[in-house]
Amino acid sequence: QVQLVESGGGLVQTGGSLRLSCAASGRTFSRYHMGWFRQAPGKEREFVAAISWSGSRTYYADSVKGRFTISRDNAKITVYLQMSSLKSEDTAVYYCAADRKNRGSYYSYDYDYWGQGTQVTVSS
Repeated sequence: QVQLVESGGGLVQTGGSLRLSCAASGRTFSRYHMGWFRQAPGKEREFVAAISWSGSRTYYADSVKGRFTISRDNAKITVYLQMSSLKSEDTAVYYCAADRKNRGSYYSYDYDYWGQGTQVTVSS
């Protein structure tokens, strides 16, 4: 079992930056592919970014490519999402998730463990 706790959300102005953290419990964290998803009010949950268990491969949604960076520190059992050049359309609850089978998936149903989410609000 893996427990995930996100932090770092908040209110930021358009063009600003935030860094989200996802702290995990469990020694198996370092073997899991990790992802970030987000859900805006009235919309479906969508893929944002993902990272392989080793950190050697990263994946991004087109909407955040070049602005967001995903990384992980397996020693600290934490995954990060550095967000820059934030736009109002980035406003959402951000969730981190873990995939036990390392599928490299963009789909939320392929992830086994989820955090409770952290709110990011970008104001113009």
